[in-house]
Amino acid sequence: MSGRTLFEKVWDDHVVTSPEGEATILYVDLHLIHEVTSPQAFDGLRLHGRPVRRPDRTLATADHNVPTEPLSVPVLDPVSKRQLEVLEENCAEFGITLFPRGHENQGIVHVIGPELGVTQPGMVIVCGDSHTSTHGAFGSLAFGIGTSEVEHVLATQTIPQQRPRTMAVNIDGELPVGVEAKDVALAIIRQLGTGGGAGYVIEYRGSVIRRLSMEGRMTICNMSIEAGARAGMVAVDDTTIEYLRGRPGVPSGAAFEDAADLWRTYRSDNDAVFDQEVTIDAATLSPFLTWGTNPAQVAPVTGIVPHPVDDADRRSLEYMGLAAGVAFRDVPVDVVFIGSCTNSRIEDLRSAATVVAGHRVAEGVRALVVPGSHRVKATAEREGLDAIFLAAGFEWREPGCSMCLGMNPDQLEPGQRSASTSNRNFEGRQGRGGRTHLVSPAVAAATAILGRFATPAEVTA
Repeated sequence: MSGRTLFEKVWDDHVVTSPEGEATILYVDLHLIHEVTSPQAFDGLRLHGRPVRRPDRTLATADHNVPTEPLSVPVLDPVSKRQLEVLEENCAEFGITLFPRGHENQGIVHVIGPELGVTQPGMVIVCGDSHTSTHGAFGSLAFGIGTSEVEHVLATQTIPQQRPRTMAVNIDGELPVGVEAKDVALAIIRQLGTGGGAGYVIEYRGSVIRRLSMEGRMTICNMSIEAGARAGMVAVDDTTIEYLRGRPGVPSGAAFEDAADLWRTYRSDNDAVFDQEVTIDAATLSPFLTWGTNPAQVAPVTGIVPHPVDDADRRSLEYMGLAAGVAFRDVPVDVVFIGSCTNSRIEDLRSAATVVAGHRVAEGVRALVVPGSHRVKATAEREGLDAIFLAAGFEWREPGCSMCLGMNPDQLEPGQRSASTSNRNFEGRQGRGGRTHLVSPAVAAATAILGRFATPAEVTA
C-alpha cells in the first residue's frame, strides 16, 4: 500500500463512523462561531431542548458586524446591534467563551484562532464561514459549514461529510522581488479557475510554500475556497512549531515538545498518491490584481486590461468600468483597504508600512488599515506601524471584518473602485455598485500612494 497524504491522516484520525453509502461522521476538535451564522443554530438547540455538547471546544468572537470606528462609538445599525447582542446572550446561556467587541482577544475569527494557539496541527476545525480553510495552514482539516451544520456540531461535536478527493499544488522556484503570498494565491486561482478545486482538499507543497511564514501560508489556505476547494492544507514543519510555541492555547515545557513530536507527523508520506497534481513555476509570478468580478480573473499589475473572450468577461468589464487594452497603471482608485481574514495579520501590516513609510496617500484616495485583531493592533502600535500609516494619511481602525464585505459601516459607494487585500471581488461585495480589485498588502500600499494601481517597486525604488 502507498503512504497516506496529510489529508488522509487527519481524516482517518477523526472518523467516528462511516456507514456504507452514507456520509462519514467526523469528530470536531474546534468549533469557531460568530454573530452571523450562529443565531438560528442556537434557536434550533432550544427548540429541541439540547445543550451544547462541548462548550469547551467552542469559541466565539464578534467580527462581521462590528464597526471599526473607535470603541467609544456605539453600534448604530439596529440589525448589527441586535446580532451582536444575540451572540452575547447565546454564549452566556450555553456556557461558551466569547470575545465581544473591545475584548483584548476579539478579532476576525480566522485571525484569533491561530494567534491564541487554539488552532493546532491535526485538528478538524469548522466554522460557519467559508474562509475557515485558513486554519489548514497548520496541518489541520478546516472548512466552512452551513447554519444547520453549525447546530449539528453544537449538539453533537461531530459533522457528517462526504470524503473529498486530494489535490497537490506544487509551487517551486524563487519568487520574484515584490511577489507576496497573496500573489501566489491569485496565481493558483487563475490557473485552477473558480471551480477547479471543487470536490478536492488541496495540499500546498513545494519550496515556495516551505519558505513562507505562517502568515503567508494562512493567506494561501484562506483563498482555497475561491478555487472551489473544500479546504487547503500545508504540512507541519519547524515554521509551524515555532509559530505555536508560547501561544496561550498550547502546552508549555516538556508537554509542548511532546505535542510538537506528534504534530510533525502531520505531513504527507513520501510515497503518498494524490488524485490530481498541479505545478506552478514561481518565476512566472508577479504582483497581481483581479480585473473582473471573480477571483480567477487575474492579471499582472504591470499589464493591460484583457480583451474579453466570452460574455462573462464582457459583463465583468462592463460592471468594473474597464476598457480592454488600458494599462492598469493608468486606472485610478478611490479607496484602498488593507485588512480582512486574508491579509490583516502583523506581517501584512509590516509589509504595507514598509512601502508607505515617508510617503503620503494620493489626493482624493481614502485609505484604511484594519488590523485583524486587538492583539495584532497592539503589536503594530508597539512597533510604531500605526504612526507610519497615520503620518501617510491612512485611517487606523479598530479590528473587524470591515470592508471585506458589506455587513458593517465600512462600504464602498456605487461606482467607487477599490484596491483591496480581501478575498472576494464579486459584484457589490464591498458595497452596492462597488468595484473591487484584489491585491497584496504591498500593492495596496503602493496604489494608495500613487493613486492608481502600482507595484511596490514604483514607490520604494
